[in-house]
This record gives sequence, structure tokens and C-alpha cells, in this order.
Amino acid sequence: MPEQLKLNDGSTIPQIGLGVWQVDPEITAKVVRWGIEAGYRLIDTAEGYRNEEGVGEAIRSAGVPRSELFITSKLRNGAHQRDAALRAFDDTMQKLGIDQIDLFLIHWPVPSQNKYVEAWKALVELQKAGRTSVGVSNFNQDHLERIIGETGVTPVVNQIELHPRFQQRDKRDFHARHNIRIESWSPLGSGRLLADPPLEKLARKHGKSVAQVIIRWHVQEGLVVIPKSIHQERIAGNFNVFDFELDADDIQTIRGLDSADGRTGPNPAIAAFLF
Repeated sequence: MPEQLKLNDGSTIPQIGLGVWQVDPEITAKVVRWGIEAGYRLIDTAEGYRNEEGVGEAIRSAGVPRSELFITSKLRNGAHQRDAALRAFDDTMQKLGIDQIDLFLIHWPVPSQNKYVEAWKALVELQKAGRTSVGVSNFNQDHLERIIGETGVTPVVNQIELHPRFQQRDKRDFHARHNIRIESWSPLGSGRLLADPPLEKLARKHGKSVAQVIIRWHVQEGLVVIPKSIHQERIAGNFNVFDFELDADDIQTIRGLDSADGRTGPNPAIAAFLF
């Protein structure tokens, strides 16, 4: 089973979770139930995914105590004003049908909008009221420095794109110094790494799938990782990474795959889309 990693506010988060980005709302409940059946206890959704209701349905029907689950959602980019952010949080709770969200994140900083500090102050209000742990997603170091400097409150998590071809090692030291957990989205490189020859070689060496090798690498790097699939067999397989270990040579091979231009998603410094 995944380790429970401690967050800087004293709470803990499962190291492996199920992401539901781009999961059709009509099948979300089924997909999340498969994940819970496979052993996942961290479920990661967002207002912008438009499938929070499906996640909530799965939570209610999965037969697992709510206390064993860790539910994350994210504030949409168009709700960075204080009152809008607080309303959005309540809307998320209503859609999920739960009375406690374990972690709430600002989804993107949208620096051109210049409201992410206001959004962060709203999340800090929620944290101080005991309603949720709070963090961010897709924040660069300058964004993190600004919100910490203006509020004195450090996010527990920063969820960023991270995978073997885009390892974001230049961010690791800052996060470690501030005790901010890095949570990897698109850990399989949006599926592009599943036919990556060096990773295929490692998969053959260990008798595992490429996805399992990549997820195991995230685990050994001390990262929180949220792979996504809509296929029951792959959902279960992605969780089954605790019966093998990558050795030092394997880790060095993967380290050599890193590329500064390996990003598959938007660049947070310039991303300006609203939803």
C-alpha cells in the first residue's frame, strides 16, 4: 500500500492517487469505484473537470469509510476573487456531496490576471476555519514566493507536470526547503512515455509495464503521483507497484531522460485560459 506522506500542516496524504482529468462525467463514478476497489484512497478532481458529481457518487457507493479517503479538488481560474473563491469551495462540497474536502488547490496562477494572491488569501481563510488543507497547482517559484511572502502561509502541496522526460529538478530544492510536497500530474507524460525505448527496456528488466516503472520511479523520488486511466485493468496495474524496486542504475537511466523542453501541458508562466 502507498505510504502516507506528512504535509506541513500536520495532515497526511497517500503517495499514490487516481486522477480524473478528462474523464467523461458519465463514466467518472464507475472509474473512481474501480480505483477505490483497486486500493486507491486519494482521488484528485477539479471544478474545471466538470466531474465532481461523479466522484461524489463513487465515494458514497464504494463501501469504504469516508475517513479512509483523501479527496482533492481545485479552484477554477475564473474564481480568483475572494467571494467567488469561497462560493466555489461551497459549490465543490455540494457537488461532491461531502462535508469535508481534504485538500483544495488553486488550479493555475494565471499571472496575467494577477489575482492568485487574493485567491490564496481566500483559501487561507478556509484553512484557518478548519475546513480543508490548502495548496496550489502549476505554481512557479516566483508565484510561491509571492503568496508565502504576502500571507505567511505555505501551501502543503504544489501539483505540477512532472514525468521522466520533464523532471523539474530545478524546483525540487525550493520545495524541500519550504516543506511543500510535489504532486505529479501527467506522470506518464500524457501517455507519450509508454512507448519510450529506455523505459521499455527497464520494464522488460523488471517484468513490469512501462507505466508501473514510471509510477515506481515517482514513488522512489518521494513524489505524490496521480496517474489517470479509464480502463479497469490499467487502473489496477498502475497501483500495483509495491513488489519491485528500481536500482541505482535504473534511477540513473531515468535521470538521463530529463529534458528542459519535455513539457506536454501549458506553461504556468503564460497560461491565461479561464474556466
